[in-house]
Amino acid sequence: MYSDEDRVRDWMHDIIEQSDAIQHYLAGKSFDAYVAEQLLIDAVERCLGRLTEAVIRIGPEQMRKIAPDLPMEKVRGLGNLLRHAYRDIDQHEIWSTAKRDLPALRAACERALGEG
Repeated sequence: MYSDEDRVRDWMHDIIEQSDAIQHYLAGKSFDAYVAEQLLIDAVERCLGRLTEAVIRIGPEQMRKIAPDLPMEKVRGLGNLLRHAYRDIDQHEIWSTAKRDLPALRAACERALGEG
């Protein structure tokens, strides 16, 4: 039987995998190099879309236990922006999120999974 706990673990693994992919894509890149390459922008945004979906599926109550400092309303807002208002995306915000916020979220998921 596939439990809610199993689903949460799978979604945390998704967060880790998507975060790792983004870090791989951006490794050694400057912001200018990032915004100059549409394929790279698309890849990062797609990974962020998956990552935000995993966070939303885990839910605010469980995410408070995993990553108490994570602003759930901002995660939901980013997911909505990526899906519905993609013309309004500020690449500085995407870059900042990838560089500043994802490592902490990834580490929180690793700790919750007992891997960190």
